[in-house]
Amino acid sequence: MPTIVRRSLSYVIGLFILAVGITFTIISNLGAGAWDALSVGLSARFGWTVGTWVILIGVILIIINALLAWARPEIHSLITVILLGYFIDFWLLIVFQDIRLTELPIQAAVLLLGVTIMGLGIATYLQADFAIIPIDRLMLNLKRLFRLRLMGAKTLAEIIALIAALFIGGPIGIGTIVVTLSIGPLIQVFFKRVKKIVSI
Repeated sequence: MPTIVRRSLSYVIGLFILAVGITFTIISNLGAGAWDALSVGLSARFGWTVGTWVILIGVILIIINALLAWARPEIHSLITVILLGYFIDFWLLIVFQDIRLTELPIQAAVLLLGVTIMGLGIATYLQADFAIIPIDRLMLNLKRLFRLRLMGAKTLAEIIALIAALFIGGPIGIGTIVVTLSIGPLIQVFFKRVKKIVSI
């Protein structure tokens, strides 16, 4: 299989898997990741779908990143947020539309499964080495501007989203902490394994 085909499949399939994981964390009702909680909160307060807000936040971040870097907007990053936004809406509004979880053990299991799937999805789509998502570009810009380590910049970006999500009324909870602390290690666990499969 040609390299470009493998990379393209990794890109699309990875984003599709990532959307599943994000959806699971949302429907667990234990708290989503900070950026996802912001999208859910905006959807609840102002209407439009969660996926639409994922796209709009991505567009805003593309503009902010361009201003921070004094560079042209990374328009190609729109492809990533558009795909991710539509995939999230597919899972939330079509596949899991009527799911309402109320029992804590099931909620916890769905949350943990969602975070694990998110790690797999990110590790898969990163194999393509295509457009970086605006959230990650923001992290890199904060790292450069404030001379932070990567983890410090990532934490700062998450805090910004967390404050915004709290202000909007997004679903912040124990799940938010779980996502924040575990997503990095999970990506690292899956990355090399997925790379071997993609390289076949």
